Amino acid sequence: MMMRRFGKRLALVTAIAAAWAAPASSQQAEPAPKPGRLINAGDVLSGELNAMKARGGKRDKRVAFYQIKSEPRRLPPPNGLCNLETGPETFQLITTSEAQAAQLKGFIGKPISIKVDEVACAQDAGQTSEAVVTKWSVVTKH
Repeated sequence: MMMRRFGKRLALVTAIAAAWAAPASSQQAEPAPKPGRLINAGDVLSGELNAMKARGGKRDKRVAFYQIKSEPRRLPPPNGLCNLETGPETFQLITTSEAQAAQLKGFIGKPISIKVDEVACAQDAGQTSEAVVTKWSVVTKH
């Protein structure tokens, strides 16, 4: 009886060890990911718009900020790739007026295209995106 359980346990341990060893030996070196296309002033950035809220501003109020998740894009020098292999994928939109914020509210959770005028790597601790678009305008389809 003792041998029967020992045999079952040994078979189970051997099967688990074989399952763990198989993927490790079958892994191949993956090619390095290619950096995304270069984004310059005047280019269009497309992706899904997300809204987030954070504490900040006067009296530590909850402030809304907007973020676009897009394909990886390289930034023009001196920012380069923002210390990432492929370039940033998330871009935080800085709103300078209530009119800009109102313009974005209708696109939350939907695809949007914006014309980029100024973009830089995120450097401040409060920025949750990889890159920050400081000057932009919404591209509308006619």
